This record gives sequence, structure tokens and C-alpha cells, in this order.
Amino acid sequence: MTQEKKIRLGIVGAGVFGGYHTGKVAAHRDAELVGIYDSDQTRCKASASQFGCKPFTRLSNLIAQVDGLIIACSASFHADAALSAIKSGKHVLIEKPIATNAKDGRAIVEAAKTHNVILQIGHQERFVMQAIGIEKATEKPVFIKAKRMGPFSPRGTDVSVTLDLMTHDLDMVFWIMGGPAQRIDGQSIAVRSQTPDAAQASLYFDGGAKAELEASRVEDGRDRMMEIHYPTGVLKIDFVNKTFEDTTGYGFNAGFGDDPRAADSLGAGTDAFITAIKTNSAPPVTGEDGLLAMMAALEIDGEVS
Repeated sequence: MTQEKKIRLGIVGAGVFGGYHTGKVAAHRDAELVGIYDSDQTRCKASASQFGCKPFTRLSNLIAQVDGLIIACSASFHADAALSAIKSGKHVLIEKPIATNAKDGRAIVEAAKTHNVILQIGHQERFVMQAIGIEKATEKPVFIKAKRMGPFSPRGTDVSVTLDLMTHDLDMVFWIMGGPAQRIDGQSIAVRSQTPDAAQASLYFDGGAKAELEASRVEDGRDRMMEIHYPTGVLKIDFVNKTFEDTTGYGFNAGFGDDPRAADSLGAGTDAFITAIKTNSAPPVTGEDGLLAMMAALEIDGEVS
């Protein structure tokens, strides 16, 4: 029997999150880790040495040798790397956010369609929700409340907390509600960074449903929760401790924390990307999904154009 060809993948970004992605690719049975590119060559070489692959000094050279690229560098550079890969006919997984402005986000989505490549966005909480079994609900929520709070770190401050953290909850709300909000009211403020560190938003949907979101990266501790109010009950999820309270009667999975998709949502995303490439099928979080979440975040920040 002929051994199935492995999917050749490269990583853009040798920072903390790039390292996480590199580890998942290196460990995947159906992937071949070709190499890493980072503009910081010292960091790039150190990461490549750690994972036993090649450090690349030019992104174009890495793109030429792979089937797909995982982009896990600073958000400000997502668009340039993604468009270079897509226009070379390579599949792309972009860590959230898809981009930092509307023009680039739309360009990435359109380029993926034009060049017929897989475009997946790294909204990993989707896999946690799948582990919970959120699709078991037979009704749409009437109200969703979410908080995503954490301590300050310089990492990610090239974009607002809305694009960096709240984007996870925006993506989940749109997915659960089945589409975009009809109206968004929100605001964000800078506290310790040049970009906003705290944000809040109210989203209004057809039929009177509403979502209230809050995010901050200048808190003392971590608090990441979501309440989903259905007509028949409430599901309260603690994403930090991977527990929930449930009065809905839908039979959500109380042991979701032990499900591989929740225990290792980043690995689940890697596996989904590789599967999408191998089967030429749509990924679980599409470019359009990422664009929708990004546009909402920009609207909250008052930066939509």
C-alpha cells in the first residue's frame, strides 16, 4: 500500500503563539513541518532548532516549498503574509484576527476565492463549543453575555483588545445566532497601550435577541465566560476552568473539558486545517467568518471604512 503523502506546512511567526502552532504541526501524523519564517532571524533560528526544521530568511522561499502556511505572527503582518501565500496558490490558516483593516480583510477573502485555496481563521473557541455540543440546542438564544478578561502583556498590543480578545466572542455569537448583528453599539479605550485595552459592546439581532460583550487585557486575573440564555434555560460556560452550569435540558456535554477538541483546541484547529486541505472541503471557520468578526471589532473601535 502506498503511504499517503503528508501535507507540507510552514509557519510564519517564531514568537510564543508561533511556537504553539509549530509544535502542533510537528506532532501531527499527516503533516510535514517544512520550516519557519520570522523577520527576527535570531528567534527564527532558535525556533527552527527546537523543532528540527529549517529557518527561512525569505518568506517567498518558504511559500515555494509548502502546500500550506500557518500565519501566527503579529496581526499587523497577517495580510501581507496571507496574500503572498494565497496568490502563490497555497492554503492558509491565519490566526485571529484575519487582518487589521477592512480593505485587507476583504482582499484576503477575495484572493482565496480567486485562487481556489483553503482559508481558515484561528477562532479556536469554536472547537470548545463543538465539544460542549452547542448544536444540540433546538432554539436560538434570546440573550448572550460574554466576558473575556486578562492581565496586561505587551504581546498583541499592536491591535486593540477588540481585535485581539473580543473577536473570539464576536465569532461565537455570530455562529450561535446564525448570522451578523443588525446593529452594534460599542466603545473601546486605551489604558496602558497605544491601542484600546478595554472594550464593551451591545449587539442586536433580528427577532429581538441581544448580546452584551466585554473584554479587557488590563485586569489582575483571567475571567473568560459566556452565558447563553435560551427560552427554556441558561447555559453558563467558564472557559478558564472548562466547566459549565446548565438549566436548558438540551443535554450539553458536562465533561467537555476532557474532549480533545476542548482540551487542545489549537491542535483541533491544526487537524481541521489539514483535513480541509486533504479533502478539499470548507474549514470549520472560514475566511468569511473571520471577516465578519473583524468587521464587527472594527465597528466597536470606530474604525470601519
